[in-house]
Amino acid sequence: MTARTLYAEPGVGWTALIWGPLFAVLGAFAELATGGPVHVVGWLMIGFALCVLTMPWVYARRRFLSLAVTTEGLRQGRETVPAEKIASVTDVGAPVGARVLGGGWSVPRKYDELPVELTDGTVVLAWARDIEALQTALARIAAGKPAAGTGTEEPGENKADDRN
Repeated sequence: MTARTLYAEPGVGWTALIWGPLFAVLGAFAELATGGPVHVVGWLMIGFALCVLTMPWVYARRRFLSLAVTTEGLRQGRETVPAEKIASVTDVGAPVGARVLGGGWSVPRKYDELPVELTDGTVVLAWARDIEALQTALARIAAGKPAAGTGTEEPGENKADDRN
């Protein structure tokens, strides 16, 4: 059986790669509009170079800032926590120095944190842009409600799937 995805965030979309070529097209149109010579080869090289420079940034954000809650557990960046190890996500306090999931020193900027209690009593910090959706999905796997292939997920519950 395959794991069902209850919630997911990709980190960034691949559409960020078109920013550089779009900038180059706008630059070429600006030259055309001002009546000067249009440096087509130069703008093509700039568009290509910006696209190539953006690739590592997109790859890194997709690798280290993506998260997924499945029926099998929580994956944040480079780290995976099996569903059996998640005890609670409600009324959990975040102690000072709690370990951040995903391998970072702190919760990434522009992300909210969610304290998660594990079955061994430790508290770790999960993070997401939509913390309520993450908490709902984690509460379901902590309670043991979703089972792979049962179709128990309610319509419209996963906002991230609606965006894909």
